[in-house]
Amino acid sequence: MASGALHHAWLIAGPEGVGKGAFARIAAARMLAEASEPDRLVPGWDVPETTRTASLLAAGSHPDFKILARLPKDADKPDEALARSITIAQVRSLQPLFATKPSLSPRRVVLIDAIDDLERAGANALLKNLEEPPAGTIFLLVSHAPGRLLPTIRSRCRLLRFEPLSDAETTTVLRRQIPEASEIEIAALGEAAEGSPGRAMRFAGLDLSALEADMAQLAEHGDPDNALRTRLGRQLGAKAAQPRYEAFLERTPSFIAGRAKRLEGEALRSALDAYAAARELAGAALGLSLDATATVFEMSGILARLARR
Repeated sequence: MASGALHHAWLIAGPEGVGKGAFARIAAARMLAEASEPDRLVPGWDVPETTRTASLLAAGSHPDFKILARLPKDADKPDEALARSITIAQVRSLQPLFATKPSLSPRRVVLIDAIDDLERAGANALLKNLEEPPAGTIFLLVSHAPGRLLPTIRSRCRLLRFEPLSDAETTTVLRRQIPEASEIEIAALGEAAEGSPGRAMRFAGLDLSALEADMAQLAEHGDPDNALRTRLGRQLGAKAAQPRYEAFLERTPSFIAGRAKRLEGEALRSALDAYAAARELAGAALGLSLDATATVFEMSGILARLARR
């Protein structure tokens, strides 16, 4: 940015939940502010709230900023489930913007979060803009899995890679985002994060530490009388417990993977088999709407296999 020769397309890549989207928004604001009101800025990334750029972005009305993301399935219920993909229609909606010059400065920014969600036809339509970028336009493309993108898209972008955060950094973020959480819960969330605070935040408020304790009990001592599996099935199988049920399904495979890293020989082989079974069950449970109580009982049994080493 400081050189005045900023590449027109950036692929901001790395694991989900490490801050790529947040950074892209910060960078977009700074780019637009530097182009339109540089005298209001100090060195760094900050864009003061008193600037016109910040006001327009906060109102969602900046004429030189466009963001593409998955839209709600029902426009009248914006807080409900999102569509599976970013559509080609959303990409085509950029064309009227590109037909004119930027409004407030020589620069505009288009942010796609995440480009992994783009329909194949939409990716092909976007490629034309990346190959012949409109004057003054900067593309910021957030990607959780850049290897799955069209090679022609990757080849036209500069890569800015984000790595998982350290344990200390993850803990700092979690404490800042959920100051009401206990240290026990922060520790459990940090363990589940695996360097991705955003992933851990999905478990916030679900008493993950209690689930982790039950998973550890199963993995270390098994459940010979089925008492723990039965209790977990009752707790997580209720309709009101759906968020904790989903957290249990999502967390169990990575919990097993973490245990497997400390094993070798036959114990490692058994853990890898359990990991594969847990992933398969977790994927099928929600997609096929399997009975929650029975699914929890079966998943708990997979965890208990780790105790047979």
